Amino acid sequence: MLSDILPILKQSVMITGFVFVMMLVIEYINVQTNGIWQDKLSGSRWKQYIFAALLGAIPGCLGAFTVVALFSHRLVSFGAIVAAMIATSGDEAFVMFAMFPKIAILLTIIILIIGIIAGFITDKFYVPKKLLGEFSENQLPFHPEEQCKCFEKDKFYTYLNKPSIYRVILISIIALLLVAVITGFVAGDAKMWIKISLIFAISVSLFIVASVPEHFLKEHLWEHITKVHIPRIFLWIFGTLIVFHFLLSYINIEAWMSENMLYLVIIAVLIGIIPESGPHFIFITLFAQGTIPFSVLLASSISQDGHGMLPLLAESKRGFLGVKLVNVVYALIVGLFAYSIGY
Repeated sequence: MLSDILPILKQSVMITGFVFVMMLVIEYINVQTNGIWQDKLSGSRWKQYIFAALLGAIPGCLGAFTVVALFSHRLVSFGAIVAAMIATSGDEAFVMFAMFPKIAILLTIIILIIGIIAGFITDKFYVPKKLLGEFSENQLPFHPEEQCKCFEKDKFYTYLNKPSIYRVILISIIALLLVAVITGFVAGDAKMWIKISLIFAISVSLFIVASVPEHFLKEHLWEHITKVHIPRIFLWIFGTLIVFHFLLSYINIEAWMSENMLYLVIIAVLIGIIPESGPHFIFITLFAQGTIPFSVLLASSISQDGHGMLPLLAESKRGFLGVKLVNVVYALIVGLFAYSIGY
């Protein structure tokens, strides 16, 4: 039993570590570019679809949250928010890039294109007047955070000489991950370009943690990523790997799936309705193990949107259900088509 669990634990720690590093870098970029998205998303409808989908395609939920805020102010159309939610995979995107980067890039491009097309089609044939009326006089404040100065040379040495406990912990974690990759303890069998990419990304994240101001470090990297996202991601990854390890070892689940793959596409789409990062990990794990085809992963990715829809759910149940219903339809159409042609 222990000999089965230890390799899974090591794999879970490795994947979570890579996800952690990527999330740090994305958070850093998001804060530095804060305020740009509002300007870019205004204007023509096609411009809205493209930029909303691009925001959604950014790993994590911040891009999707931005589109929800803009939609709540009627700055983008209903089709634009549909495009963003189709293109987003939430935190699961980080895991896919860690487990199968080449296919993750291809999948991101596919759902990005589908999102843009779906946004146009949605606005062309479906205008939810009652929903849009709910936001006609929306006074919900949306305050962009002040852009932080991420590197101040005169304060850099102070951060290192008198580091906070948060900085010490984060630097230690990232340094250990860097040593593990360099020594081959993790990703030892990976191709050289993957190792180099990992070392570069980890090094960048190490610089970020060492140089950012205390506010950014505590509020964004510690409170948002380390405390909220990482424990949940680790538990979902570890739990999913454990469950499917024993299912595949003691139950012939692959035979059932191979005989009911069509139903699995539908199940993946329906599970995607849940506004939570986590359930999609099941399909990511099954795909990485070669148990399910690309069509199931694609359908799940279109239907689910991580935490991206939670702000809209808090504001408007009608809006949440409207976007989800539209995205489920697109997910079923695309997923079933991909399955029918053998993907």
